[in-house]
Amino acid sequence: MPAVRLETRLDGVIGGKTSGALERAFTLRTVGDLLAHYPRRYALRGELTPIDSLVVGEQVTIVAKVRSANVRRMRQRSGSILEVMITDGRGDVQLTFFNQDWRAKDLTPGRRGIFSGKVGEYRQGKQFAHPDYELFEDEDAALMSAEAYANQPIPIYPATSTMPSWQIAKSVGLVLDALGPLDDPLPDDLRRAEGLLPIRDAIDRVHRPDFEEQIRPAVHTLRWHEALVLQTALLQQRQFVRAMSATKRPAGGILEAFDAALPFTRTADQVAVGERIADDLVGDWPMNRLVQGEVGSGKTLVALRAMLQVAESGGQSALIAPTEVLAGQHLRSIAAMLGPQLAPRLMPTLLTGQLTAAERRKAALRVASGQALIVIGTHALLSDRTTFADLALVVVDEQHRFGVEQREALRAKGSSPHALVLTATPIPRTVAMTVFGDLDVSTIRVLPAGRAGIETFVAPVAERPAWFARVWDRVAEEVGKGHQAFVVCPAIDAEGGRGGQEQDAELEEDSTGGIQWGVVQVAELLARHPSFEGLRIAVLHGRMPGDEKDAIMRAVAAGDVDVLVATTVIEVGVDVPNASTMVILEAERFGVSQLHQLRGRVGRGSVPGLCLLVTEAQAGTAGRARVEAVASSNDGFELAETDLVLRGEGDVLGEAQSGVRSSLRLLRVVKDAELIARARAAAEGILDEDPALLTHPGLAQAIERRLDRESRAALNKS
Repeated sequence: MPAVRLETRLDGVIGGKTSGALERAFTLRTVGDLLAHYPRRYALRGELTPIDSLVVGEQVTIVAKVRSANVRRMRQRSGSILEVMITDGRGDVQLTFFNQDWRAKDLTPGRRGIFSGKVGEYRQGKQFAHPDYELFEDEDAALMSAEAYANQPIPIYPATSTMPSWQIAKSVGLVLDALGPLDDPLPDDLRRAEGLLPIRDAIDRVHRPDFEEQIRPAVHTLRWHEALVLQTALLQQRQFVRAMSATKRPAGGILEAFDAALPFTRTADQVAVGERIADDLVGDWPMNRLVQGEVGSGKTLVALRAMLQVAESGGQSALIAPTEVLAGQHLRSIAAMLGPQLAPRLMPTLLTGQLTAAERRKAALRVASGQALIVIGTHALLSDRTTFADLALVVVDEQHRFGVEQREALRAKGSSPHALVLTATPIPRTVAMTVFGDLDVSTIRVLPAGRAGIETFVAPVAERPAWFARVWDRVAEEVGKGHQAFVVCPAIDAEGGRGGQEQDAELEEDSTGGIQWGVVQVAELLARHPSFEGLRIAVLHGRMPGDEKDAIMRAVAAGDVDVLVATTVIEVGVDVPNASTMVILEAERFGVSQLHQLRGRVGRGSVPGLCLLVTEAQAGTAGRARVEAVASSNDGFELAETDLVLRGEGDVLGEAQSGVRSSLRLLRVVKDAELIARARAAAEGILDEDPALLTHPGLAQAIERRLDRESRAALNKS
């Protein structure tokens, strides 16, 4: 049989039946996949314990001799019970095995061995049901072997009902026994400098440790492997982009005219980020830049100026937004910012799935002919039927809402177009390094002058029920001053259960009980509320037709709606300067970043903002901690770091980055931040000396193994 490698398919090593079960349960296909399915924890069989001191419920290991073994038929049902009595000279304990008569051939009187299991109780006596055991041939070696057996950690794997941990451990053992020599992904000098183990030792010790002290160094070594593989792959992708040739897009009269007409002075951050982007657009390779900024910091302005720069040479820009509401908002705000002189020249055009067939044909013709230099849309931009005359710039708004395949489908419609990624969800440094490591990152921290700011308060209605009524009185007071208000609910219809939840809502699973307040219920409540008599109340959610959603947002923007009751469709991009109040019901059901985004819909003009976080979460719970964290700070970057601490690793990488996320097995972006930074520096040094990894075959192979076809595609498209 040829030597087994990490690339070898599992069915050739452990058999088709077991390998099929592993693939169905965990999508494990190769030897490398299985060996990267690491134990989630380790159990110890327990110290050697005298029988007369056994405690019910404890996991113990004892050395004992078989006194008797008897098989009897069960009275109430078919089957048999094997009852074995063992002794260590100080006490007796019974072992019980159901329908396993064959064990009586081994467990004969006088045999000695090690017995391990959880102590139970039966008829006022101690017993083990189905214990693990190992019998000894050599009496003299029994005690020594027992000591080692008791101290050897038992790996506990992520398992399912059809693929239990012990069966995974057995498969891992078969694979390790057959595994041939391995190329180490870590260069020898790096491994020695960091005090790491050779790859084979690390893999053996993480799966089959002889004693507990072997585990930590093995896990640390494998974390280094993950970090170096991921950082090298990301940096290779950056090299790949920079090897492309890009059409230079210098600025000209269009951008000059726009800047001259701006009714305000750009912030220092807007100017600095704008200059970096302007330089990128005349560089030798395509821009690949992430711009992160606080809610309302001017990311749209920065992106629009980039669009105007590429338009000078006839280049088109495509802005893809996650929702129709946001796409429509972008169209209106961009057209307004361009003004009557530039808007007809650039012809900003909306292309979404909700357009009528005639509208869609008209928009698609503008795009294909190159007449529309700015194209704004949703997933409809990705359609095969959508073609561009000269796609020069792809702008992705709210990066975390898109899968990598969608982004690449849009970029593929041009010839090495520049890419600009915008996010109002601040990304902690370690996450940016791990997920967006191939992108250049710019940050806009300073908010434009003249913002009145937002005050945030928690309304803990479980402790103070009267505050629920006060919330609605407070909303009515703000509307009475001529302002507008938003009320955000965690679902469309609470009576529809979680099925009424918005598809893109970031509801947290640790919130208890069912949803109480949906858009339907709140709209009914306010319609009957005496303080809201005569007020103009509208509802908005993702299941409404596109034209209806657009009409409602136009009415809100025009001041024709006093209170908008909505789901999280208003989370990003909605800009209503007259809106002063944001009420978020069952706020504990949302994540920190989402609460911060929703809060950012108010206080966007000269009107002071008020955000009321209504929660029934008890003090000390995770949900309450999130709500209180948001109330304590308006700094999105500070909250992003807080979110990491509160949620642990959780979903910090986001489902949209599933290709990268699935490759993180032992590495943790919070806990291992320093390690990731060192691995990135090491990867830069390796690629500087050996860009194609010709002298680092172990690392090259590791990248190909760990970043399978889908994950590699994900990195190429990010």
